[in-house]
Amino acid sequence: MSAIAYNFVVDLLFETEPRVRAMFGAHAIYVGEKLVLVTRKKPEHPEANGVWIATKKEHHALLKKEFPALKSILILSDGKGETNWQMISEDEDHFEESVTRICELIRKGDPRIGSYPKKKKSGK
Repeated sequence: MSAIAYNFVVDLLFETEPRVRAMFGAHAIYVGEKLVLVTRKKPEHPEANGVWIATKKEHHALLKKEFPALKSILILSDGKGETNWQMISEDEDHFEESVTRICELIRKGDPRIGSYPKKKKSGK
């Protein structure tokens, strides 16, 4: 597995025993069975580099009050609109501070962050 981008995220979530899995050239971070974050730093689509937050559209307004820099990940919708996922771009002025605060919410079990991936059906 290649090195995880923004590996300070794993350190911030250490007490939750995060699991990291490679995913589409990025790294998915799970707490228990819940997918909470993806870290991405790739040369293609640099506008999507940063920390992606697994959430739902119903939580966007409240999260954006706390984190005004949150934005949708346009490569996930082919540029056609808002997705459940939000991100903090690596180019944001307060990138590390915002990511640190997101990790604090995850450690506290904030229900606005995280999603449970659908179980894969067996091939039987």
